[in-house]
Amino acid sequence: MRMVVLGAGLQGSACAYDLLQDTAVERVVLADVREGALPPFLEPYRHDARLERAVVDARDAAAVRSVLEGATACMNALPYYFNFEITRIALESRVHCSDLGGNTDIVFRQLELDAAAREAGVSITPDCGLAPGLVNVLAQAGIAAVEAPDRVVMLVGGLPQHPTPPIDYHIVYSLEGVLDYYTTPGWVLREGKRTTVEALSEVQRVDFPEPVGTLEAFHTAGGLSTMAWTFEGRIRTMEYKTLRYPGHANVMRAIRGLGLLDTDPVPIGDGTVIPRQVFIACAEPRLRRPDARDLVALRVEVDGRRNGSPARVVYELIDLFDETTGISAMERTTGFSLAITGLMQAAGTVKPGVDTPDRAVPPAPYLAELARRGVDVRRIENVNAGAGP
Repeated sequence: MRMVVLGAGLQGSACAYDLLQDTAVERVVLADVREGALPPFLEPYRHDARLERAVVDARDAAAVRSVLEGATACMNALPYYFNFEITRIALESRVHCSDLGGNTDIVFRQLELDAAAREAGVSITPDCGLAPGLVNVLAQAGIAAVEAPDRVVMLVGGLPQHPTPPIDYHIVYSLEGVLDYYTTPGWVLREGKRTTVEALSEVQRVDFPEPVGTLEAFHTAGGLSTMAWTFEGRIRTMEYKTLRYPGHANVMRAIRGLGLLDTDPVPIGDGTVIPRQVFIACAEPRLRRPDARDLVALRVEVDGRRNGSPARVVYELIDLFDETTGISAMERTTGFSLAITGLMQAAGTVKPGVDTPDRAVPPAPYLAELARRGVDVRRIENVNAGAGP
């Protein structure tokens, strides 16, 4: 198999590393707009013929088409605004394609290509990271397990193991992406109807086993992906919340309330500036701590009824920075998830067409592959538990 990874950032590099562990993969092409330094965990493969570096500008359709020639599958780890065009090129090239998604409007555009993908015998799977991605596969598995679901809550956070002021957070993927989630309303189901909620709202405390402890959860956009549409009228309550250390939401609401996350230009002297760009320029150097250790905390709760009795299924994951490889928890849960999806597409486990992982990816083999990589999702079941509020 010849596998192409577009984007050599944190998640793309971790995806490439994971693919190189599979002996059935003959070549991994890691493509980016420039050939930068490899992360330490890929350095041992610098002179390995199985890892090929390519300089490709994602805005150049001909260049993307060229690098996809002869590929079995493409794992797109580029920013979300490239996803539709990359999908279209992959479909034309008859190459399976998965991406990290994160923008539901773009996902709906991708879904419109379903018939063409089926005809071409190609699978296109958007939203294949951690959230959306892994968390949606778990939610779907829980929904199937309780038979008559009533409430689904998804909680996910990428966090520093040792939080430091002023916001107890450091960058684990993209600050620009985080700020999008903090300013965009999120979709939820309330009384079976789809509605939006304000980002950073409805803060609640959540307790995790050590070494995590008490966190706070609040609404953000993107995590539900298309599930709010799929289950409208079928499930009473469904929501996705981001996890952070207590107090984070209050600080970020204040920053947002002061206009520092706005994207409209404001006059400064004889010119204008975009507040969010200024905020990122100031905050990013202070929040990027390359030597810090991270963790990922995840919980999915599904309440309903089975055989006429209350039933509850809970999935929980705490993943830590890998001290052996130097791969972060966020890279493991996101980049590895993308790689696993690509491998499942290549094997034919994911069928032709365009669909999100909750509908396209079989949970059992997917979770088995994560566990084989040390990403162990724990399932807790109590058929006598009462449904949540």
